[in-house]
Amino acid sequence: MIDYIGNELELFQHAVNWKKYFSSKIKPYIKGDILEVGAGFGANTKYLLTSNSNSWTFVEPDSILASQISEQTSGINISKEIIVGTIDSLVEDKKFDTIIYIDVLEHIKESVEEIEKIKSHLKTGGHLIILVPAFQFLFNEFDARIGHFRRYDKPLLRIEINYRLVEKKLFYLDSCGFLASLANKLILKKSAINVGQVKFWDRFLIRCSYLSDFMFLRKFGKSLIGIYQKK
Repeated sequence: MIDYIGNELELFQHAVNWKKYFSSKIKPYIKGDILEVGAGFGANTKYLLTSNSNSWTFVEPDSILASQISEQTSGINISKEIIVGTIDSLVEDKKFDTIIYIDVLEHIKESVEEIEKIKSHLKTGGHLIILVPAFQFLFNEFDARIGHFRRYDKPLLRIEINYRLVEKKLFYLDSCGFLASLANKLILKKSAINVGQVKFWDRFLIRCSYLSDFMFLRKFGKSLIGIYQKK
């Protein structure tokens, strides 16, 4: 059991528009038997669920967070399993059609080794979906405090995947959030985030990003999404 040191799960549960936004981009690849690694208390799952979902396995190292998953996902009427642990806690030959890492890989120091383990649990033809915070130059005290080892850009994520899986899509989201984070990094230099700021970002900046991401062809953003397939 590992105690989670971050507080962003509680903060970002208010980011309803953001969860709907990024989920809409990855849901076409979510199907079959699904593994959600670092599921927290299950706040993202209801946005990710598709009609093609057969079963959902949650892996969460923090036992307190894991204990909340059942209640948080009570409306999801498919087979569910909750495992307190990491990907190493899975049965060795257990395989999935979809494996999801939402804001998790940046918390794992040995991320390349983690990706190797992911591959062994992915069925042939299955998809790995990764969402991570983008651009190392935006790394700040808040990242460090909640246990981030790094932020990602396209080259770094490609290096870590390193042809282990086939890249289907790789793109940035939330260009307005990126600009706000850059302004904070260079000018405001605030190291803490509160609920009010999260709600403002979610209600106004995310809606702005719907348009700006399209206009800028998703070439930059506060988050990076990678979708990979095992062939």
